[in-house]
Amino acid sequence: MDRRVLLVGTRKGAFILTAQSGRRQWRLSDPHFLGSTVHHAVLDPRDGETLLLSARPGHLGPTVFRSRDLGRHWQEAARPPAFAKADAPQAGASVDHVFWLTPGHADERGVWYAGTSPPGLFRSADGGATWEEVAGFNSGYLPTIRAHVMEVPGGARLHSICIDRRDARHLYVALSVGGVFESGDAGATWRPLNRGVAADFLPDPSAELGHDTHRLVCHPLAPDRLYQQNHCGIYRLDRPGETWRRIGAAMPAEVGDIGFPLVVHPRDPDTLWVVPMDGSANWPRTSPGGRPAVYCSRDGGARWARQDAGLPREQAWWTVKRQAFCADGDEPLGLYFGTGSGELWRSLDEGNSWRRLAEHLPEIFSVAAA
Repeated sequence: MDRRVLLVGTRKGAFILTAQSGRRQWRLSDPHFLGSTVHHAVLDPRDGETLLLSARPGHLGPTVFRSRDLGRHWQEAARPPAFAKADAPQAGASVDHVFWLTPGHADERGVWYAGTSPPGLFRSADGGATWEEVAGFNSGYLPTIRAHVMEVPGGARLHSICIDRRDARHLYVALSVGGVFESGDAGATWRPLNRGVAADFLPDPSAELGHDTHRLVCHPLAPDRLYQQNHCGIYRLDRPGETWRRIGAAMPAEVGDIGFPLVVHPRDPDTLWVVPMDGSANWPRTSPGGRPAVYCSRDGGARWARQDAGLPREQAWWTVKRQAFCADGDEPLGLYFGTGSGELWRSLDEGNSWRRLAEHLPEIFSVAAA
């Protein structure tokens, strides 16, 4: 019988949950890399075996680990992502942590991409054993971005690395302080793709650079459909168009359209889910009013429906981070999210009802289904 897997990265290690195809009963593993910050863990869909995990083991510094047996044995990358001195974001800077991992194109077996903080883009051609800088971004285009963006507490990150299923050379990336950027030549050259996105915090709200993208998704079956969850709302872009449209304007005014994660239905480009947070003056980053909910649109963002059956009705002040919400691809679609308070939730009916899978975990940074 087929197995279903959830990979959970937390502030204090990684956890692996497994279930049979019914997805009703899940087994939670003991922690892997207990005490290490695990930002992302992803199983390669191209072979169903290679598991990459980005970790920061305390004083030892950031690295990437690989497993071919679902975590029973791990091997550290021989050469983790690291800036050449000339490409460091600032004099003497180094990679603080590997924030994001993305398997490469289906036709490029063994290729992976990684995003870091400070922002950097890296590529591996050997299944994550060794990593090289994408020079066209790190030393070619990133200096242009840095010259136009402000510094933020905690630093910026490169995340949401998206690959066009029709063309391995067509890439999108997002920066938490920078915006969305596109390459048509495997990362040799780049251009901004931020027209129409609000930037209320910038001196020039219409600037091309400096936007704060929280999550970017390119639909796997319809790669001309892009969505983003932004510091200033939820947006949709239909290529070859160049201007984003704020579909979050249709969200309830008392909830707003600010959040971090965004998930699309893998078989329907018009269906997506978000988890709103309180983005008011102090940016508490908690569930609006302490009443958490997932919101779903089935018409590309024209209308939204609240999905909170089974979730706490009050006094639940959650944060759901950008990597901590995912879908499993089954029928009906399963959805999973983790919270900053260490709770893991699942829905087996596309968000119509929710059940808690685990609690008392460390702060959850990422959840990935496989």
